[in-house]
Amino acid sequence: MARMIPAYCLPGAAPGEQALHKALAECDGTDDWIVLHSLAIAEHIKKPEGEADFVVIVPGRGILVIEVKSHLTIDYHEGIWKLGNDAPTARGPIKQAADAMHSIRKYLLRKQVDLGSIPILSAGWFTAVRARTMLPESPEWHDWQVLDSEDLRNGVGAAILRTMKAGTVHLSKTTYVAYGEVGPSEAETRRIALVLRPQFEAAVVAGDLRHARESDLVHFVEEQYEALDSMADNHAVLFTGPAGSGKTFLAMEAARREVVLRHRGRLICFNSLLGRRLRDDTPTGDALMVGTLHRQLLDIAGVTPPVAPSATFWTEELPERAMEAIVAAGDDEAVDFLVVDEVQDILREPYLDVLDLMVKGGLQSGRVLLFGDFERQAIFDDGAGRDLLRKRVPHLPTGRLIMNCRNRPRIGFSVNMFSGLRPGYQKFRRDDDGMNPAWLKYEAGRDQTPLLVEAIQRLRDEHYQLHEIAVLSPLADGSVAASTTDRWLRQVLRPATGQARRKGEVQYATIQAFKGLEAPAVIVTDLDRKVVPSFTSVMYVGLTRATDRLYGLIEADTLRAGMEGEL
Repeated sequence: MARMIPAYCLPGAAPGEQALHKALAECDGTDDWIVLHSLAIAEHIKKPEGEADFVVIVPGRGILVIEVKSHLTIDYHEGIWKLGNDAPTARGPIKQAADAMHSIRKYLLRKQVDLGSIPILSAGWFTAVRARTMLPESPEWHDWQVLDSEDLRNGVGAAILRTMKAGTVHLSKTTYVAYGEVGPSEAETRRIALVLRPQFEAAVVAGDLRHARESDLVHFVEEQYEALDSMADNHAVLFTGPAGSGKTFLAMEAARREVVLRHRGRLICFNSLLGRRLRDDTPTGDALMVGTLHRQLLDIAGVTPPVAPSATFWTEELPERAMEAIVAAGDDEAVDFLVVDEVQDILREPYLDVLDLMVKGGLQSGRVLLFGDFERQAIFDDGAGRDLLRKRVPHLPTGRLIMNCRNRPRIGFSVNMFSGLRPGYQKFRRDDDGMNPAWLKYEAGRDQTPLLVEAIQRLRDEHYQLHEIAVLSPLADGSVAASTTDRWLRQVLRPATGQARRKGEVQYATIQAFKGLEAPAVIVTDLDRKVVPSFTSVMYVGLTRATDRLYGLIEADTLRAGMEGEL
């Protein structure tokens, strides 16, 4: 079967594209083929932008660009196409494919891909009609450039090879290049796909990202491509990586892809603020239930939490009642897939027991995609969680993400220094903007209010809006943001809710509550290693929340120790 990118047919694709995608995905003898679907061509040779429905890369044969038409009726007369109920046009599908092919060829050459021995061809595929017998001869195309419903029915692989063979013979007769046995090698095939792939496979990110990145298309980096491929190739995978490596982003994308495949499942996290963000940013409904583990267990069990829950309610009683409800409901409650973000925080026996019942096939045989940070984020874990997961799912494939996709490099290097992260961040997706994190020093026991005001004012001088700033503290009670008496701060500071931030307000939260989230500018307060348990772990989580600007209000001795690597 060919390797399809993306692995599923995009929502809203025309019926012919859906049929061809399915046929290619199931075609025998195409294991070394790579097929890219729905390419948006930003540098189209004829239009401001364009699209290629399919690009098929076959080792030893070449590249075929295909324009698909699903219309039930077609007509061509004196240079004018009439496709179904569409308006007549002089620019037909074969011309569209040729223009897209030339644009792709130009792009690959600009990316320094050697195409000297690689035929690049184009064709139109009419998936609903017998176009090869219906269309008249025309100087606008060659017979081999037309594929139709019979080709779709009788074998797409053979039809594509027939087209590429005839096209290569034609090129050999009409160009100075002698196309022979070479074509792209398997290595060249992979490289061509990698060069083109960012134009094909992208995911939509909602509004946490700053200005130009809001509601924009963010393309995956290479290691995230490998993670997406691993999801397609394995029924269960654990992805690990430090903060900012894109785990939550990939978790949302994993859930979205499962829903597109008409599977029903759950997207689960531990942190309540992150749970709200996931619900806001991920389509929910009957096919996908999104929220924290505790929220979903409450829904399954059909209970409300007590006003003053006991210490064991969340960790023992609630999982037990949820399991009873799942067993009573039978197959109706089990879902097709589980996607779990922050998995390091829920690796306890009772939680794993209930997850095992949630998904068809259980944790060992079910469709389970796990994302976790086992560097220093396991604030709620006693350290035995990873071993417990290995015991429950002994042959779980693991993928590792190492590129920092969130922080500016200088923020990442500060994280390395102050949290003792080893080996630490070394690869960053984002460019260095030359701005170092700022450390505002205070003496133990002194009021930090003036420093907090100073940090916010400095950010405003850089044109950061108040709602782009988050104030985080390791302290649940008595943090400077929660306890300040400054009149202006009390007017602008508001507890974080995990929902869209309101303009004119600065959100504040504990570092623990803000796990999994980010903000353009972050001010971390109350940094005193003598007061804060697990200081380096908490520091790691807090500092990595900032995408662009980081301020730290830090006790003098703690700052000295951090600078000297003694934390």
